[in-house]
Amino acid sequence: MTAHRSIEAATTVRVRIPSPLRSYSGGRDEVVVAIPVLAPELPPTLAGVLASVESQCRGLRFRIVDEQGQLRPHIKLFVGLTATRDLSTPVPPGEDVTIVAALSGG
Repeated sequence: MTAHRSIEAATTVRVRIPSPLRSYSGGRDEVVVAIPVLAPELPPTLAGVLASVESQCRGLRFRIVDEQGQLRPHIKLFVGLTATRDLSTPVPPGEDVTIVAALSGG
């Protein structure tokens, strides 16, 4: 009997952090995370990217996603140049993720 090894690939994703959230990233304006890719047809999702970012930047994900798993109203996410509010959006290899936080007040 021959054992088969699963070779798991990973892709790196650069996540740009807006200045209002940089206190959770140690002041960094971007974080680079390695995301496992199980198969080329199954790229990582925004939810997976945010989970990986949380491992480096504790508390950041809670400022982006609420208790129901929904994107907070004042946050916008971009995969490359495309805006999305869907955390199941795939993040293709080579694309950056940008977090934009709206400012409010008067």
